[in-house]
Amino acid sequence: MTIKQPEKASIGWRNLPRSVWALGFVSLLMDISSELIHSLLPVFLVTVIGTSTVTVGLIEGIGEATAAIAKLFSGVLSDRLGRRKLLAGIGYGLSALTKPMFPLATTAGEVLTARFIDRIGKGIRGAPRDALVADVTPEAVRGAAFGVRQALDTVGAFAGPLLAMLLMVLYANNFRAVFWWALVPAALCVLLIIFGVQEPGRVKRSGNRSWPINKAELARLSPRYWLVIGIGIIFALARFSEAFLVLKAQSAGLALALIPLVYVWMNLIYALIAAPAGTLSDRIGRPKVLLAGLGTLVIADLVLAFVPGLAGVFLGVGLWGAYLGQTQGLLPALVADTAPDDLRGTAFGLFNLLSGGTLLIASLLAGWLWDTYGPAATFAVGAAFSAVAATGIAVRMDWHTTAQTPT
Repeated sequence: MTIKQPEKASIGWRNLPRSVWALGFVSLLMDISSELIHSLLPVFLVTVIGTSTVTVGLIEGIGEATAAIAKLFSGVLSDRLGRRKLLAGIGYGLSALTKPMFPLATTAGEVLTARFIDRIGKGIRGAPRDALVADVTPEAVRGAAFGVRQALDTVGAFAGPLLAMLLMVLYANNFRAVFWWALVPAALCVLLIIFGVQEPGRVKRSGNRSWPINKAELARLSPRYWLVIGIGIIFALARFSEAFLVLKAQSAGLALALIPLVYVWMNLIYALIAAPAGTLSDRIGRPKVLLAGLGTLVIADLVLAFVPGLAGVFLGVGLWGAYLGQTQGLLPALVADTAPDDLRGTAFGLFNLLSGGTLLIASLLAGWLWDTYGPAATFAVGAAFSAVAATGIAVRMDWHTTAQTPT
């Protein structure tokens, strides 16, 4: 089976459509808001609320699984309505409305509720936004477009923790006072998607006009697409929540005010690599870059498991960021490569549902391993899953090699 890749890009990432850049900056602002909270949330839960690491894994896993389920329905709805911007805007707006819930929370249940609603917002926006990126981007630079959007998203993901670290110093480790600042970039994000993103005309749907998630429509998704689904599941199993990186840093002795440095360092590397990795995948094929990313994750997990001290933590976290940069923009590009234009929302929704459900299992397993056997076991098992995933992709390496002329 051969997954064909587009021809070498004839234009550079600087010439990507304006809406791709706008969506990138929308993601940047929401990530500043979200990571300002989430970079501190695991430690807040353990030290202030008094929860266990299993509960942290449960909250993170439920949050991501919730987002995955919402992505399915919003993706299907975006195909049916042809209104991807509207759904993305609703999703970003809902996440913005949850930000005050975090500083007001006093129990793990309240944090879980806030996280649950926030992830519903993420789920509503995710598939329509990714489908919108594919809709407005020429096929020859699709990898670059997803890479740039992911890179800008990730700039926000390290700017948020940097801001959190500064505010933790200014507010003398007062988590709740810091969390209130997340409202500002969230509001700016909603304004930008309303006024800065333009949506193309509706994609004409093939076949009947019924609700897209039915047997006939699913039959139009090719075996190549379902292979991508399998790869996404394997990747999710190999990668548990980044909350465990924060807990690893804390256990290694990193001061509370400096905890956000974990996300800053990881996302700085992530942002630097994401756009070049996407552009490279347009030229040499996505699976080669994905395979390199999994190799990086194996090394990252082994370092986090067996290299002691903060030096080992930051080396492992940096490698983890390199892995994310090499892979996370490519997976949606593969979905766009293999799905019909008028079923892109559905295709992204199914992909995120199945990979997100797997991430819930992986996060729960990571929390159980941490509580039962310690941090080293968590990362050692992660390395084993990553090695299995890399072996599977290496076996299927023949499915990318032929270039395809964009149609």
